[in-house]
This record gives sequence, C-alpha cells and structure tokens, in this order.
Amino acid sequence: MPLYDPRTTALVSIDLQGLVLSLPLAPYSAQQIVANTVAIANKLKADGGTTVFVTVGFSSDYTDAVNQPTDETFALPAGGLSPAALAAPIEIAALTPDVAIVKRQWSAFYGTELDLQLRRRGIKTLILTGVATNFGVESTVRDAHAANYAVIVAEDAVTTFSQEMQDFACTKVLPRLSRIRKTEEILAN
Repeated sequence: MPLYDPRTTALVSIDLQGLVLSLPLAPYSAQQIVANTVAIANKLKADGGTTVFVTVGFSSDYTDAVNQPTDETFALPAGGLSPAALAAPIEIAALTPDVAIVKRQWSAFYGTELDLQLRRRGIKTLILTGVATNFGVESTVRDAHAANYAVIVAEDAVTTFSQEMQDFACTKVLPRLSRIRKTEEILAN
C-alpha cells in the first residue's frame, strides 16, 4: 500500500531561509535538509502533488512578533530582518511553490491561511520538512494533526540544534501525531 496519494498530498517546508539555516544545526546540516526537501518537492510535483513553502517574517519594528517573556529568548536583529535572513537558499528559490506562507509564530497554521489553501486544493496528507524539528516543525505537525490531516515527517529532512532534541521529538512526540519516514522511503512511494 502506498505511503500517500500524491494528488492529495502537499509538501510543507518550514523556515528554509537564511535566518534559520545560518544557525548551528544538528543532527543534519542545512545542506542536507535543503537537498532532501528539494528531492521530495521535485518528486511530489512530478507526481501531481502540491508544494507549500513556509517562511517566518516580521515587520521591521517586530510589532507583529510574539513578545512575551521567556527564560530563553531568540534575539532578532534591530531594524528588522535583512534580505539575507529572509532569502531562501538557491536550490529552494529555484523551485516554484504552489503556495507561499509567511508565519509569525512557530506553527505554519496559526494566524495564516495555510489550512484554507490546503483544503481548497483537496489536500489530505502533509509531508513536513524544515527547521527546527522540535519548534516550527513540531508545532505545525500538532496543528495539522488537530485539523485531521495525515502527516508524514521526513526525519532526515528536518533538523534542530542537537541530536538529543531531534531524538526526543522523533521518538517520543512526533510518532504520536504522524508517521516518521526517511526521504528515501518517501521518494519510493
């Protein structure tokens, strides 16, 4: 039985842009995540599927960013995000997504039109790639699960900031909300 029907499946790629990809990533490098995402996007598009690229973006004064106190904050540069922070890697920029979403929270669903765009296209299954596994990817998976989408997480096309964080997300949290597969398994569909 196939893992997914490409005609009702969308790749949802999270935060593949300079701001995030320039951080120290593990266990997979930015280059590995980008290469695996491109491979999945090309195969899915060739088979009649949908691609959705999600990036994070804010106004120059960050008034649209979550600004509640936390014990560990993520410092954003004064004056807004630079063009380099917002730019996709060349390999991703060369692809033309069916849908482009800008988010202002961790989840690609919260406060965006992602659900509307997916439902109008008849999407039932999501393949998730991107950064960071236990932040933006996991938040999106949680919301997708709650919205009754079937979810596949491409384990070697998502990454975070340590092997420990990746292992916890991919063995303890995400299996309760999705199916975890390697890029090779997704491409073999």
